Amino acid sequence: MEIAYTVRPRPDTGVYNAKLGMWLFLASEVMLFGGLFSAYVFLRVGAPPETWPHGWLSVPLGTLNTLLLASSAVTTFLAWAACRARRFDQFKLHMGLTLLLGTVFLGIKGYEYHDKLTHYEVRLKDGRIADGHLVRNRTTDEVVVLKGRWVEDRRELLDGRRAHGAHEEIRIPREQIERMQNYAPRHNTFLAIYFTLTGLHGLHVLGGLVVFAYLWGPGSRLWHLDPEHFTNRVEVAGLFWHFVDLIWIFLFPLLYLT
Repeated sequence: MEIAYTVRPRPDTGVYNAKLGMWLFLASEVMLFGGLFSAYVFLRVGAPPETWPHGWLSVPLGTLNTLLLASSAVTTFLAWAACRARRFDQFKLHMGLTLLLGTVFLGIKGYEYHDKLTHYEVRLKDGRIADGHLVRNRTTDEVVVLKGRWVEDRRELLDGRRAHGAHEEIRIPREQIERMQNYAPRHNTFLAIYFTLTGLHGLHVLGGLVVFAYLWGPGSRLWHLDPEHFTNRVEVAGLFWHFVDLIWIFLFPLLYLT
C-alpha cells in the first residue's frame, strides 16, 4: 500500500509528511534547549560575585568546532542540491564530507571531555590547593602526582584567562589530602551545565551522523527506486542537521566566550 504525501505536498500544510513531522519535532527541540538555556542564564545571573568560572574552556578548540559544523552545514546543503540535480556521485562526495566533519567535531569534543575528567583540584589539610592534570593516583602509592601548579587563593582557579606560568610536577603525600576532585559535572554548577548542554548536543550530532551514514550507505538503495523520495529524506535529515548547527552557534559564545 502506498503511503500518501511522501513526495507530494499535503493540501492542508503545503509540505510532504516527513517535512511536517520534522518541523513538529524541531519545535519540541526548541523548547528543550530553550529551557536549558534559560536555566543557564538564571544560574549565571544569580551566582554570587567572583564565583563563576571564566576561561575554563579552550576558545581555539571551540572556534575550530564551530568552523567544522558551519562547513558541514554547507556540505549537507550541497548533498541535497546534488540529489535535486540527479547527481548521485556528488551526493556521495558531499555527504561523505559531512560525515567526516561531524566525526572530527565529536573527536574534538571527546578530547575536551577527557581534558576535564583528568584535571583535578586537590585541597590539602593545611589549606593549600594544587591544580593540574593527574599523572599517577594508584591506591598502592603513598603520593599523588599532578602536572600543574600551586594556588594560594581558590579565586585564582575561577579565572582561567590569566597567565599562570609553566606547570610542574607536584607530588602530594596521600595523608595530606583533604579533598580531591576532578572537573566532572559534580565539581560545580558551571561544569554541570557545560556537560549537560554539550553532551545533549553531542548526542544530537551523533544521531545525525547515524542517519547520514545510513543515507550514504544502505539507505542509498532508495535512490535507484525512487530518487525524489530519497531526495526528500536527505532534505529532512538536513533540516535536523542545520538545527543542530544552530544550537552550537548559541552554545559557543554562551559557554566559551563569557
